[in-house]
Amino acid sequence: MKITNKYISLLTIIFSFLLFTPCLLVLSSTKAISQEAYRLKKVVIDAGHGGKDFGAMGRKSKEKDIVLNVALKVGKYIQDNLPDVEVIYTRDRDVFVPLGDRGKIANESGADLFISIHCNSNPNRSPYGSETYVMGLHKTQGNLDVAMRENAVIVYEEDYSTKYEGYDPNSPESYIIFSLIQNSHLEQSLNIASLIQDEFRERARRRDRGVKQAGFVVLWQNSMPSVLVELGFLSNSKEETYLLSDEGQAYLASAIYRAFRDYKVMVESRSSSSAESQFNASLESSSTDETTKVTTQWANPSASTQQASPNIVLYRVQITASSNPLPSNNPLYDKFKDVEQYHANGLYKYVVGKSDTYAESVEFCEEVRKHFPDAFVVAFKGGNQISIEEARKISGK
Repeated sequence: MKITNKYISLLTIIFSFLLFTPCLLVLSSTKAISQEAYRLKKVVIDAGHGGKDFGAMGRKSKEKDIVLNVALKVGKYIQDNLPDVEVIYTRDRDVFVPLGDRGKIANESGADLFISIHCNSNPNRSPYGSETYVMGLHKTQGNLDVAMRENAVIVYEEDYSTKYEGYDPNSPESYIIFSLIQNSHLEQSLNIASLIQDEFRERARRRDRGVKQAGFVVLWQNSMPSVLVELGFLSNSKEETYLLSDEGQAYLASAIYRAFRDYKVMVESRSSSSAESQFNASLESSSTDETTKVTTQWANPSASTQQASPNIVLYRVQITASSNPLPSNNPLYDKFKDVEQYHANGLYKYVVGKSDTYAESVEFCEEVRKHFPDAFVVAFKGGNQISIEEARKISGK
């Protein structure tokens, strides 16, 4: 069957209508659902590949080993810091798990979120950086290539054509229909994906390749918000070295954990807060473009950060964040005398230092990291947090 561009466009329109109409009905009926506060209690951490499936291969590494290390670190961070959350692994050792079984584990466990962790590869050794995918229609050849490579693992499974309803991982035509099968959790998936990319960029200092959509078998039938994370490129020798290092894996795992923590606070606030419209605005701020501002509420109304001119950009260094205010005897107040607290997106955040140039703040951040390894640079304009990219465009520094 020859599939033309006109036919693809028609399919896109039809499927978009059929898929998004139920989503609107679900959203319109949320107020009729039980008023009991929602709590994110279970997360499935999926280490891609495993066993006989090595995944992408670098000069010194196998994807299956790196992603398992990072997945276990993410799970431990969650267990240590969020004891109310149950962590479920699709694999916690070097074994092969069929793609369909990974989603089945998540569905049968009643998980609230599914995070699949992978490493990227490219015949061209130049590309580098991190990207996060949600289930959807691939819009570029590059997105399709990534999905085809990750989905190729199903050939290790017996009778995969029947099991996956005629899907052929080597046929681009299969993706035309398959990638249109978006689930009703697309918005939530985009939100957590955006938070992960923010953490990769701001905290782990990885090149941000953005949030993307493509047709992944591992996300296909999941009944909860789901993302697939590509940590970096094993085909790039410099990035492979980073991905193999304990420090690199720790930073990447910490970034995913912190994105999960922020997402948990946000969705639970949405459930328990009577000011639902305010929360929706904060959700939108995490998933829109880089110029979106995050409204902040400062603990000290006279703090110099808020009193700055609306047109002046200031860079600070964020030490930590907490769902509850930190006590005045916390050790961070002993290390730094200019600690300021502000509240945004349901979290209390703590910053130190102040500079009008990004370079100076980066240098200062290195000093702060001697005491707080996860510290990173943030930017403010008129007292409200903005992205580093927007800040540098405005200030040119």
